[in-house]
Amino acid sequence: MFDKSGQWIRLETFDDFDNGLSDLIDLWSSTSKTATSAAKESALAHFKEDLEAAALKWIDNRAKSKKYAAIGEELAEFEAVLREGSNVAPQASPDAPATPAKARKKT
Repeated sequence: MFDKSGQWIRLETFDDFDNGLSDLIDLWSSTSKTATSAAKESALAHFKEDLEAAALKWIDNRAKSKKYAAIGEELAEFEAVLREGSNVAPQASPDAPATPAKARKKT
């Protein structure tokens, strides 16, 4: 997600997103001094931006689209837990979908 200099490393592959979601959850759970609210919110915003781009990239590939939609669903669940479980909620709108509507095709 972030390199040692604090620069965001774009997520591109499904494995990047799968591992990145775990890292994002760990970051939000961390009590480390480096896990500031700004860092947490930035990571969440970057993650969502990269996920939306990946979902749009693979919108015509049903198998990959489903994989990225599944990550989006997990992210939405995580955001719901953040909103419900604490007073620390992400800056993004709670009603904003994790993946664009076009990427959430019904099968």
